Amino acid sequence: MSEVRLRGFPSGERAVPYWSSQARAQRAAHVWGGSLRAVSLSLETWRTEELPTLADPGFLVRTNWTGPRLVGWDFTVSEVLNRPTDALEEDLG
Repeated sequence: MSEVRLRGFPSGERAVPYWSSQARAQRAAHVWGGSLRAVSLSLETWRTEELPTLADPGFLVRTNWTGPRLVGWDFTVSEVLNRPTDALEEDLG
């Protein structure tokens, strides 16, 4: 499984978008246009290298935004990193 991120956003943005597939990221790049491009990375790299760099400056993680207006969900880094653990605890609870 890979996470896909679009690069090319202005440095002042407060949320960094990620998509769960190359196809979704490419559709979003087409909607937003400009110099955006999809970049694949492993889930492990995303969790251990990418996400921690977003926490200190307070960026949100924008996941799987879709549609002509690119709407979806924003989460804190902590919420994203703890989500798999929370889901497992709910299943086992």
